[in-house]
Amino acid sequence: MTRSIAENRKARHNYFINDTLEAGLILTGTEVKSLRLGQASIAEAYAGEKDGSLHLLNAHIPEYKGGNRFNHDPLR
Repeated sequence: MTRSIAENRKARHNYFINDTLEAGLILTGTEVKSLRLGQASIAEAYAGEKDGSLHLLNAHIPEYKGGNRFNHDPLR
C-alpha cells in the first residue's frame, strides 16, 4: 500500500481536471529524506513536457537539514 506524500488540494477547486495520471519520480537521497519528513510543497507545481517525457516543474522540496554539501536544489 502506498501513501500520498503531497497533494495540491486547490487544483480541483481552481481548475477543471479532465484526466488524471499516476507517475513516479526519480529522486536524490536528500530529496527522499525531506519527503519522508513530510516537507514538500506542490501548490505551484505543474507537469510539462521536456525531451519527450513529462517532468514535474516548480515543485519545492526543502533541503534536508542533515544533508551536507551534496544537498539537492530545493526548487526543481
